[in-house]
Amino acid sequence: MAVLEILEVPHPGLRAVAKPVETVDDAVRTIVADMFDTMYDARGIGLAATQVGIEQRIVVIDLQETVGEGEEAKTVRDPKVYINPELVSVSEELSSYNEGCLSIPEQYAEVERPARCTARWLDEQGEAHEGEFDGLLATALQHEIDHLNGVLFIDHISKLKRDMLLKKLTKMRKAA
Repeated sequence: MAVLEILEVPHPGLRAVAKPVETVDDAVRTIVADMFDTMYDARGIGLAATQVGIEQRIVVIDLQETVGEGEEAKTVRDPKVYINPELVSVSEELSSYNEGCLSIPEQYAEVERPARCTARWLDEQGEAHEGEFDGLLATALQHEIDHLNGVLFIDHISKLKRDMLLKKLTKMRKAA
């Protein structure tokens, strides 16, 4: 498969609203495979198609949990595909995570989101699913669905924090 270019702020493509996938076919499965290659290459845990310039409602997530300790530690992959994902409901209870984003490299901020959510989506075979999510997976799914709607995690923080984070990013780019 292929590693795709990840768009970075302030690229206007990151503000695009993705269109629903009409048919889950081999072309969509190729996009999914390329998105996983890209996400793993960038050492991320989630990627939305809009982040690689594809305006389709496709999300890949793999929390890649580490099992064991020291030299015995192994990364266990559990790739998940969400085509046309939509939030059905979210909890009133909130949780806070220090979020980052492959489109805003090496920048992180505390973001408050619903602690749990229920979502509907299609898998790689076009089969419909509905499920409840909590913890980091709920946060990651909400983060990636935001991308499909042209929303970035920095839109969930104060203007002051956002400006500071973007200034740090500009400084980091100049130093590179």
